[in-house]
Amino acid sequence: MKFYKYCASGNDFVVFADKEKKERSEIAKILCNRYEGIGADGLIVIVPHNRFDFEWEFYNCDGSKANMCGNGARAAAHFAHHYLKKSQYLNFLTGAGLIKSFVDDDMVEIKLSSVKDVKEPFEYKNRTWQGCNTGVPHLVTFVESLDEFDLELCKYMRKRYNANINFVKIVNDEFIKVRTFERGVEDETLACGTGMGACFYLAYLKQKVKNDILVKPKSNENLYFRLEDEQIFFRGKVKCCFEADYNFT
Repeated sequence: MKFYKYCASGNDFVVFADKEKKERSEIAKILCNRYEGIGADGLIVIVPHNRFDFEWEFYNCDGSKANMCGNGARAAAHFAHHYLKKSQYLNFLTGAGLIKSFVDDDMVEIKLSSVKDVKEPFEYKNRTWQGCNTGVPHLVTFVESLDEFDLELCKYMRKRYNANINFVKIVNDEFIKVRTFERGVEDETLACGTGMGACFYLAYLKQKVKNDILVKPKSNENLYFRLEDEQIFFRGKVKCCFEADYNFT
């Protein structure tokens, strides 16, 4: 079976298509292993669906399942269009619900699932935190400098609240920078699409940013978020790095 290695804004994925859904947690751990496997933050499997363009299975590198991944969704749309020859306009099913996307060469925009479960802000360790769900749960804290990112604090908050942890700096009302600690990877990643979406949405609620902004994650790529009719749209470049045949024996 041929596997495709994808990079999207600092996140990397192993992607392939199959004819049916099944449990692949162990395969995910093997393929995502950076020493003996292909190496990736997650595994994406594209399977047929009788109503939509496709359905996906998404696994973190530790074999756990995730309902949604913004960068992964853009990689899946790019793969479906360029390799499975599906339309530029795609509707596909994830654990977080229906995702819509548009593929323009290597630039992919998706509409994230509706924001849910916006929490009241709370204080912890001299920081103000607020949670929301943009497909998966996130906690967000606003900081003066991203050098304040604290890995040990992230690990603690992730376990206590079972959420991804985001530190966000507002540069101006059209530009923010974000660092994210992700569940499943259990470490800081170079980018997190749903995390950037959560940071953007909560900053917008606080009237700190406009409804159309630039976001830079740790990967330092330019990514674009906009809010339209209470829906978050996320746009950025996606790259297929290489194709590989993996030997399981």
